[in-house]
Parts: sequence; structure tokens; C-alpha cells
Amino acid sequence: MASTKDRDGQAKQNYTCTRYGNDHGSISFGHLHQTGDVTAAVMIQAPDGRHQFSLDKDGPRKGWTTATSPRNFQVECGLDNKEEQDSLLLNAKNGNVLIISSNGKIRLQGTDIELIAVGQDGKKGNIKMKASENIETESKKLIMNAQEKYKLATAGTGEVISNTVLKMYGSIIRGVSDAIDKKDSKVGGQAYQQVQKAIGV
Repeated sequence: MASTKDRDGQAKQNYTCTRYGNDHGSISFGHLHQTGDVTAAVMIQAPDGRHQFSLDKDGPRKGWTTATSPRNFQVECGLDNKEEQDSLLLNAKNGNVLIISSNGKIRLQGTDIELIAVGQDGKKGNIKMKASENIETESKKLIMNAQEKYKLATAGTGEVISNTVLKMYGSIIRGVSDAIDKKDSKVGGQAYQQVQKAIGV
């Protein structure tokens, strides 16, 4: 018999916990986690308590499936599949998917990598990149297409460099500098300059 507490802090009893094991490992049905707030319907555990697989049934982790490992965690599949087949599927029906490396790098490697965001009404379907330092790209070609608008902005120095031929096309090309900060030019542009200066980019 073992006891734990439910969400209201009330003690409850577990009369049916069963464990089979030896010095190599164990499997338990109805195991109570050390914190006393969750019952594992099934737990497989190695001699090192950090090396375990649990299917939790109640408490704050009701319905959770958790695997922990003190060293590597590996998944290998698709040995008999063809290149065009989908071999590994991770599908979160609702909620977010988090891939976190607390002290290391995250690498995505494949013959091709596709990032696809699907949304509606202009509120979803976005891909955002944010780095505390640098975002670098290195490839044979860099091709970017925007159907409605694109903007490259910096509060510092901006450079456009081509060591062979630099081509620029626009149905109308206008250049604006701070030379019109006090007095607008004959073709205008001061309003645009002041907006960009006000937002700092």
C-alpha cells in the first residue's frame, strides 16, 4: 500500500501497486512518484532512477508520457522505407512543440529542409527568426520572393555588395537621405524620411 495527494492536498491510498524487478531494473504498475503528487500507471526503471519511462495517470501530469535518460536518447526508423516516404511523425494535435537544447546546439540535417507555416486571415502562418547575436546564411544562391512587401531595416550600417554586376529594378525608384531633414526636396520624401527616423530603423 502507498499513499499520495490529489490536487486538493488530500491523501489517497493505492492498494494495488505492483512491482517486478531485480538488480537490473523494474517495471511497476501504480508507482507513486517521489514528489507524491502523481501516480504512474506503468513505469519502467533502470537502477539509475533518472533512467526511466513512465505513463502517468493522475495529478498535474495526468495523461503524460515521460522518458528520461542520463545520457543519450536515440530513435531510429525507416530502415526499409524509400526516400520519398514519411518515416517519423511527431504530431501535437493541440498545443506547442518545444525542442530545447539547454546547453548545446540544435541541428537539422537532410537532403532538403522545408519550413511550412499554415494559417488564415493574416494572423497565423508566420515564420519568425530571432537571434541574440547573428543570423548567417551560406549557400550557392539566396532567392527570396515576397508577394506583397519586403523590408530590410537596421539601426546601424547597411550594405549591398556585388562583386560582379548589381542590378536594381523598380517601376519607380526613389532615394531619400537626411539631406531633406530640414527642407523637403522638390520631389518630396521628407515625410517618409521622418517616419523612418522616428522608429529608429
